[in-house]
Amino acid sequence: MTTLSETVCQITGADSVELGKEIQSLWSGYGVIQCAELRTSDDQGHRRTVPVVVKHIDISSARTNPRGWGSETSHQRKVRSYQVEKTFYECFSRQCNQLCLVPDFIAAHEKPDEGGWVIVLADLNALGFDRRKSEVDQRDIQTCLAWLANFHATFMGEKATGLWPVGTYWHLETRPDELAAMPAGPLRQSAEQIDHRLSGATFQTLVHGDAKVANFCFSDDDRDRVSAVDFQYVGRGCGMKDVAYFISSCLSEQAASRQQDALLNFYFQQLQIAVTARAPGVNFSDLEGEWRELYPFAWADFCRFLSGWSPGHWKLNAYSDQITQSVLDQLRRK
Repeated sequence: MTTLSETVCQITGADSVELGKEIQSLWSGYGVIQCAELRTSDDQGHRRTVPVVVKHIDISSARTNPRGWGSETSHQRKVRSYQVEKTFYECFSRQCNQLCLVPDFIAAHEKPDEGGWVIVLADLNALGFDRRKSEVDQRDIQTCLAWLANFHATFMGEKATGLWPVGTYWHLETRPDELAAMPAGPLRQSAEQIDHRLSGATFQTLVHGDAKVANFCFSDDDRDRVSAVDFQYVGRGCGMKDVAYFISSCLSEQAASRQQDALLNFYFQQLQIAVTARAPGVNFSDLEGEWRELYPFAWADFCRFLSGWSPGHWKLNAYSDQITQSVLDQLRRK
């Protein structure tokens, strides 16, 4: 059996590779992410070392989910998610510029007999994006929202070939077990309507699909830029899905309620600048009007998932309830 080091050398053309420390295990034990150094020599014998990150994915068998969601449906969703991530890095990531930075794609390999993939990416730590944050300040939040705005503008109207037809890891069609576990009530009854409103939006882009603070890499030297990682659930969708989910990942219910309008205003300011530069044919006034209306729908959609997946989750709070109820009231009036 070919070793991981041998595989990395084969797909990158390196003379040798030194595997370094493990950065983290993948969700549910589907592999690891670790540092590595590629070593090559030129015709004059000069040695060159390139720091990289190796994502080694093993999907040979289903794993037990930490929260107990370990069905075949869950396993197949994971398998698909890694196929999507490989496709994103291979086929889409080079469209991202310095305003929506992602790791440079170096090489990838599929292991059909062993069940999995090896993906080799540039090491963001070596490029100065070596900070991961669990607590963020206003500047950090705005920097991440600016990244989202530029990402959404870059892929405005994208057909998402090879990616998820509908992005985000909580998309209704991919979560039948969690829907079945939801308590009976208006939110469960309205799940399809909420999904249809979002999926039927006139303006569609690529959404990151898991745009939480933990998936952004910060730099102390350049606080106005971040890089994002983990593109397993990237796909077509309304950009408000990323914005609502990001805000839910870093603000308390009180802060989210208090800052909602200011954060949305900032995001749309950045989106207008980015759309003007990267998608000038888009009518921004229409885009902003539609997406502002869909912000509460994006929040309610995520709450629908949480209420089945983890009904006691801290994000199911008074602010979430208020937004979700406003959506349910709107649907009832129609």
